[in-house]
Amino acid sequence: MSKVFVITGPSGVGKGTLIAELLRRVPGLELSVSATTREPREAEVDGRDYHFLGGEEFDRRARNGEFLEHATYSGNRYGTLRTEVERRLAEGRSVVLEIEVQGARQVRAAMPESVQVFVAPPDPAALRQRLECRGTDSGEAIDERLRTAELELAAQQEFEHVIVNDEIESAAARLEEIVRNE
Repeated sequence: MSKVFVITGPSGVGKGTLIAELLRRVPGLELSVSATTREPREAEVDGRDYHFLGGEEFDRRARNGEFLEHATYSGNRYGTLRTEVERRLAEGRSVVLEIEVQGARQVRAAMPESVQVFVAPPDPAALRQRLECRGTDSGEAIDERLRTAELELAAQQEFEHVIVNDEIESAAARLEEIVRNE
């Protein structure tokens, strides 16, 4: 039976790294490609990393109900196109969504059967260090992401599964266990 797995947590917590490991370990899972209004980072490819949309197109699609979820995060819009998820489910494939907390709540409301996993840092200082090491955001953008992270961390009790990403191998093993058990 195909399922939707929602992986959420603050920026810099390592969601992408854990998901890449999960996809390697569990054949047949597919990552949904999100849409965003933010500019592509170096080496990102439209349609592979994100569907990069202009603000007007994003708004039009939102008005037309084309998103399963959408939200503004750190000044940019992000969303999951319904077609990205529904097509895979109809084909019997399970889908992984890498989204932020607002979006996870929307998916929970629309698809209560989705499996929701919150990834938490070992401590808030680890987030700053990870964001700075990525080298993709300005100091101001990092500060904004950390302010948002404080609110997101307070919401982790809403999620049926919480994984502390203090060591990648053990966190990836826990995520794999959750997915296989579901």
